[in-house]
Amino acid sequence: MVFAVQPPARASSFPSDRAFHSTMIVVQNPLSPPPGLAGAVVAIGNFDGVHRGHAAVIACAQKLARKLGKPSAVLTFEPHPVDFFAGPGTVFRLTPEAERNRCLARLGLDGVVVMTFDSGVASLSAEDFVTEILIKRLGVCGAVVGYDFHFGKARGGSPEFLAQAGARHGFAVEIVPQVVADADGHPEAIHSQAARKALEAGDVARAAILLGHAWFAVGEVIHGEKLGRTLGFPTANVRLDPSCRLRHGIYAVRLSIDGVTHGGVASFGRRPTVTDTGAPLLETFVFDFEGDLYGKTVEVTFVGWIRGEEKFPSLNALVAEMNRDKEKARAMLAEG
Repeated sequence: MVFAVQPPARASSFPSDRAFHSTMIVVQNPLSPPPGLAGAVVAIGNFDGVHRGHAAVIACAQKLARKLGKPSAVLTFEPHPVDFFAGPGTVFRLTPEAERNRCLARLGLDGVVVMTFDSGVASLSAEDFVTEILIKRLGVCGAVVGYDFHFGKARGGSPEFLAQAGARHGFAVEIVPQVVADADGHPEAIHSQAARKALEAGDVARAAILLGHAWFAVGEVIHGEKLGRTLGFPTANVRLDPSCRLRHGIYAVRLSIDGVTHGGVASFGRRPTVTDTGAPLLETFVFDFEGDLYGKTVEVTFVGWIRGEEKFPSLNALVAEMNRDKEKARAMLAEG
């Protein structure tokens, strides 16, 4: 069975309010069922990006939890298993841990259990994963996974194995079928890798359809070389997660600070006209804003692709193109 979803008229960012507070319980590496989450129904997975497929798994867990009169929670892992086996930064993280947990809180979960993915967890057989983690350490009354979820040493546990284990050990299991997005007549299965590929191509609109919300990045505004200020384009500069492989280029964005959102145009890359060295930097020129952002945490939501990163023959040529970028970004943001 396949669940099909249509793109929203406007994909908005999950975290629209930086001041959001939640009563959601976050527990790391519990040795016994955590207070408030004992006997929970758990949705299991990495949940990077908290996309539509993830939302379907979580909604199923919440429905089952309501039916059984139990709390609903997510069981996830840090670091990402791929990063554990292949090295840090191998996976382009769509939502680093703190932002992922905040997105999960917005879905109304009672809790998140974060297990450290280390050699001990990696060496657990599928059966030991069930008995040691799901039963002994969490005391679950139900587990929900996606159709393609695998777990245990060498990915030996399948959704079908989990269902059989649930029948043996007395906890409910539900398997959520594939979720598909359809945009412009091109259906595509929703998964984190598809969203990563869209972002690596600069197609933030496609990524928003797959995620169910516009992709966003959060970071602290740092001091830069302040060249933009001398060119008439002062920018808020943020270092993104080192794993980020967003295509270098210019984007229409919205920047949120202290609960207020402003339109803007952002450059992500190495600034080839000026330096062409160092780590990529996200530089956002915020429309109709005056104030000091240094040291503040901002959220930048990506709305549309404008152009690729270019090296211009002069600063005057760069400024002329930046003015055109600004107007294109305003037009994109006005469209919604």
